[in-house]
Amino acid sequence: MLVILFFMLSVIKVADEQANVGEGPLWDDEAQVLYWADIRSGRLFEYNPKTGTNKNIYNGIFVGGFAKNAFGGLTLGTWNGVMLWESDKKKRWIHQGTFQGEKLQFNDCIAAPDGSFLAGTFYPYAIHGYEKNGKLYRFFPNGDVTIVSDGHGCSNGMGFSPDLKYFYHCDPSKGSIVRHPYDSSTHEIGESEVWFQHSGDGAPDGITVDSNGFVWAALWGGSGVIKIDPDGNIVDKISVPAIQTSSCMFGGEKLTDLYVTTAATPDNLNALPEGSYLGGSLFKIESSSVGKLEYETKFEF
Repeated sequence: MLVILFFMLSVIKVADEQANVGEGPLWDDEAQVLYWADIRSGRLFEYNPKTGTNKNIYNGIFVGGFAKNAFGGLTLGTWNGVMLWESDKKKRWIHQGTFQGEKLQFNDCIAAPDGSFLAGTFYPYAIHGYEKNGKLYRFFPNGDVTIVSDGHGCSNGMGFSPDLKYFYHCDPSKGSIVRHPYDSSTHEIGESEVWFQHSGDGAPDGITVDSNGFVWAALWGGSGVIKIDPDGNIVDKISVPAIQTSSCMFGGEKLTDLYVTTAATPDNLNALPEGSYLGGSLFKIESSSVGKLEYETKFEF
């Protein structure tokens, strides 16, 4: 293991898969493992901190984000729709292909408190060769699909405040995090307002919200994770030895280990100093903050 110290915190490289776009870390408290993805190689991993092993559990259609499912398996936001997956022999499509004529190519996803699945689209110019905005979709267990918001250069990191008053949503192309009011009784998501606008290096990508309501955002192109208080002020930054920090999630027995994914994608390589380490590894930061568990979807096989 490579151990590097920044600001008195231990930043440890725990897995090196040379992930093209490492993303979507999700802690499974029951199994005490962390799931994470490499979007552009179609791989899902299971990292076990007790054994220090990182196991490849899925190879298939590119997966942008996912959530645990209350009836078993994972709900996957893929580049061809939403799939319920437990194994290669036990899986089914919830919604495949397109919606209202638009391809469902998902980048980041999260389960909502009511068991629905929020999934945002992204269409990389480097792959498609054209500009196209993304949308944030919501898939319900009864089969309904709604569009929460649109006009996103990249629909990305999502999280709910611990009091369930707000839903946060990132768009790295704009360097912003928006905040939607959330009604915990009706489960409606209201109109967004810009809550945080980043002005430093990089842009907010994947996020997680801790038990005290602080938002932790990985900075794509910013080599680190910032901690933002509920009023939208940066109160700390933890440096990570990889330029493309992509997402973060608390895990471990006490939910005090902050896991950070990074990406080795060479899309912006020409703009970086020679010899720069883009990423592709999974890092762990031992912190004094306490995270909170994510919700689960409620889709039946």
